[in-house]
Amino acid sequence: MYEKYWGINALPFENVPDPRFLYRSKQHEEALMRLIYATKAQKGAAMLTGEIGCGKTTLSRAFIQELSSDEYEIGLIANPILSDIDLLKEILYQIGSEKTAETKTDLLHLLNEEMLKNLNNNKKTIIVIDEAQAIENEAALEELRLLLNFQLNERFLLTLILIGQPELRERVAKIKQLDSRISIRYHLKELDLNDTIKYIIFRLKVAGLKKNIITKEAIEKIHSCSGGVPREINNICDLCLLDGFSTKAKLIDSKIVQKLIDDTKR
Repeated sequence: MYEKYWGINALPFENVPDPRFLYRSKQHEEALMRLIYATKAQKGAAMLTGEIGCGKTTLSRAFIQELSSDEYEIGLIANPILSDIDLLKEILYQIGSEKTAETKTDLLHLLNEEMLKNLNNNKKTIIVIDEAQAIENEAALEELRLLLNFQLNERFLLTLILIGQPELRERVAKIKQLDSRISIRYHLKELDLNDTIKYIIFRLKVAGLKKNIITKEAIEKIHSCSGGVPREINNICDLCLLDGFSTKAKLIDSKIVQKLIDDTKR
């Protein structure tokens, strides 16, 4: 509704995992670098955790985008709330297998075949499990551990990337053999004020903004209210742009932000 009024060509604060809008703070760059290193060095398994709304899913899509489809076969599991058998079937499907099976033994054989086929085609197999904290079935987590047994003498046949909320660390820690296989870890935290300022300006520029439309005081109030959580920042900024449009404001100032904060408390 408000794009033309503010002079932008896209909605800058949508809560969708669009890699174009990934603000690469120092911690996001570090997380991305670690995931890429784990993949290229074939380290076996890596884990990225973070609080709700801190940008894990967007970062995972940017990570996938960094990998060439000529060198990597990537299976992304976005909804892992599955039984151990169904999880194996979903992994097979996501890495492009045209075959499936009904027994665990046969599924594991098919996975091994796919990984060896990729290896012969000079491609690395990557399995990314998003929202991995949702895997409550311990048998499914155990199957993920067993996937890391697929290896040659000098390398793993796949790289497993687990992404989830902080409780994922607790669930993995309970399975000692899986926990010991995760060689690369990183935890995303909330943005500080400096990064919140850069985050908001960055997303507005990606959306096509050519001028400044928000005051520093407004951003300070947004940071205070959101706690530096990107998802909450997005929600507040989106409403600010809508309110500014409806009132024909020239700038998003702290009064507009405060009005929205007060409205949510009613």
